[in-house]
Amino acid sequence: MSYDSKPWLKSYDAGVEPEMALPGGSLAERFLQVFRESPGRPAARYMGSTMTFGDLLEMSGRFARGLQEIGLRKGDVVTVQLPNMPQYLVAVVGTLRAGCILSGLSPLLTPDEMSFQLNDCASKALVTLDLLYEAKFARVAGSVPSLRTVLVAGFLETVRGGAAVPDRPALPDKTVEAFMNFVDRHAAEPYEAACASGDTCFLQYTGGTTGTAKGAMLTHGNILANMGQFDQWMKFGHDAETLLTGFPMFHQAGLFIASSALAFGMPQVLIPDPRNVEHIVRELRESGPSFVGNVPSLYLMLLGNEDFRKLDFSGVKYCMSGAAAFPVDKVRLLESVVGAGKMLEVWGMTETSPLITANPARGRKKAGSVGLPLPATRFRIVDLAHGCTEVPVGEEGELICSGAQVMRGYWNRPAETRNALREHDGAVWMHTGDVGRMDEDGYVYVVDRAKDMIIVGGYKVFSSEVEDKFYKHPAVGLCALIGLPNPERPDSEVVKLVVQKSPACREAPDGEVEADLRAFAREKLAPYKAPKIYEFVDAIPLTSVGKVNKKALRGRA
Repeated sequence: MSYDSKPWLKSYDAGVEPEMALPGGSLAERFLQVFRESPGRPAARYMGSTMTFGDLLEMSGRFARGLQEIGLRKGDVVTVQLPNMPQYLVAVVGTLRAGCILSGLSPLLTPDEMSFQLNDCASKALVTLDLLYEAKFARVAGSVPSLRTVLVAGFLETVRGGAAVPDRPALPDKTVEAFMNFVDRHAAEPYEAACASGDTCFLQYTGGTTGTAKGAMLTHGNILANMGQFDQWMKFGHDAETLLTGFPMFHQAGLFIASSALAFGMPQVLIPDPRNVEHIVRELRESGPSFVGNVPSLYLMLLGNEDFRKLDFSGVKYCMSGAAAFPVDKVRLLESVVGAGKMLEVWGMTETSPLITANPARGRKKAGSVGLPLPATRFRIVDLAHGCTEVPVGEEGELICSGAQVMRGYWNRPAETRNALREHDGAVWMHTGDVGRMDEDGYVYVVDRAKDMIIVGGYKVFSSEVEDKFYKHPAVGLCALIGLPNPERPDSEVVKLVVQKSPACREAPDGEVEADLRAFAREKLAPYKAPKIYEFVDAIPLTSVGKVNKKALRGRA
């Protein structure tokens, strides 16, 4: 069976077409069409206040006009460093209306990491949070010469009765202004920039979990295509949906969901702090979303909250999960709370806008699988050594894909672009660096990142497989498997398990838990897969989107 025969099509939901007409034009044009058709419709709920599409139309116009009046031109980069809040939406739409490129900057980065990213993309304007301005940006402001304008936003300035953010003193060679002052003092009629589908609209940086962060150039056509694939897959009833997600917008998954809501006229609930479980539970209760999207670690945190387990989930159609593997037993636990068949695992990456695969929205979902390749997507699994030869269905290899959602390339990194985007049979394919397999029904299973795979005595150890085993043990809350250099065998590694104990076992002595886990491993795992070292930590480090940060764990080791 060949991957080019698309064996996954037989598992598609009824009504989902294998191919689709891809939209042209720009994302800004799509936004404007929706906003003008439904100006009174709620666009975003935030901390009890509502922003309509009409509000967003006016404020984004003022923001775009302001960018143009301070000298930004088509193709210039505007960086946004905010949690999920209304000002982020204003900046997204306004930046695109001005013809500029939007780039997200994680609030969790260190000052030096911020400086690197701002310089790497030659950012001309920065929108940042008032708390971050003082604590981080001001310390490296002098090291970012391209940046001329800094706009400072506050958590509550768009909420009724919220305090305005005061202007800050100017910095050398930089103008500093309160975000809302900047918006309010400009006219609402920008010079709408003409952008083509091949122009870059988002410059989103990879997480940097396996190396230096790189800017993925995503075009208007990439984003519109992936939105179309997602919409056809889900069959959203646009007028009947409300979306709530903990994915941050500085991450491509969060930016994609937020932009999809705007492009299809669906209200969304903004979650500024995805680790504030009590706030998420309150919003779930009060806003009644039909679609929820989170990383697995956040779902696990929610499952530990008694009030979450008591909520009425009858109005929730889907709980989407992505960005990391979801332990199979925890999938079943989540569905016992939210309802059978509602858990929807997906897979993708920043470089693919981000979606590549998804479990069927209504049909058969396989726990542990990230689902089927989306419509208008070519998909193969190739050998790990050279990435050229297809491996048989059922065997592990590198996952690669080709489609309209695949990025233009990495910003100013031609060598990395050539390594990631390779031509096969006349088409450009994204080599994802993920290792996985496909079953006979076309469902894809991601078993590891290529760089997270551990080699022990010539045998491959897939960390996600071993972690999934340990998640069945009641003492394990979060865990991460990493490989350490073996001083006795340079061609082999030592397997180490880092454990954050579950709440029920938090007070149990480490020695007792380790002995129990070692016995568990002897029973459940082949000897070469069993950890030789166990480490217990109060909290496993997470990336800015909530994934386990194995790069940090390896660096610490």
